[in-house]
Amino acid sequence: MRVLLIEDEPSLGQAVQEQVGADGHAVDWVTRLDEAEAALRAVDYGLVLLDLHLPDGRGLDLLKSMRRGGDPRPVIILTARDQITDRVEGLNAGADDYLVKPFDLDELSARVMAVSRRYAGNPNPLIDLGGVKIDKAARRVWRDGTPVDLTKREWAIMDLLSRRASAVVSKEQIEEALYAFGSEIESNTVEVHISRLRKKLGRDAIQTLRGVGYRLGQA
Repeated sequence: MRVLLIEDEPSLGQAVQEQVGADGHAVDWVTRLDEAEAALRAVDYGLVLLDLHLPDGRGLDLLKSMRRGGDPRPVIILTARDQITDRVEGLNAGADDYLVKPFDLDELSARVMAVSRRYAGNPNPLIDLGGVKIDKAARRVWRDGTPVDLTKREWAIMDLLSRRASAVVSKEQIEEALYAFGSEIESNTVEVHISRLRKKLGRDAIQTLRGVGYRLGQA
């Protein structure tokens, strides 16, 4: 999943970027509202992590603008403001969750996963594709009962496909989910990762619709 982190505090931003990246997500980190607005226009993010106090304005104003414009992307607020009124204001503005600083990074990982599952319309972390089973909460995959080791990018592809299990995911959408800004993308990168996943999970685990994209095998 491609995640936008909007946070101006350097040490926290780096810690969050490393934590969410270690969970298999690509993270774009910006520190200002104008940078965030540009990023949101350019990329189809799966989730936004939003600080409320930024050098050029309030994160809450960005959230309100997103919702007024019909942007449904899930948003988790990260803030040092712990008053009940602040939480209520954030949730009423359209936030999907709220974490008060300082927070535990493992709890952040769990909330990112929970919010992304709800947004995808599938709150169940367990997905059964017959011979292949996926535990999204534990980020584990089994083939015929045997655990399968996936790289971070292979897991990112499986995460994206499983969140859109009934739909076809284009090559471009997979590229966006895999890479943060500045990463080099080879023309055949997606095909290489799909080929490796099929070797690990079986050829029927991922279907190719030529000229359209990919989707998981039928559950």
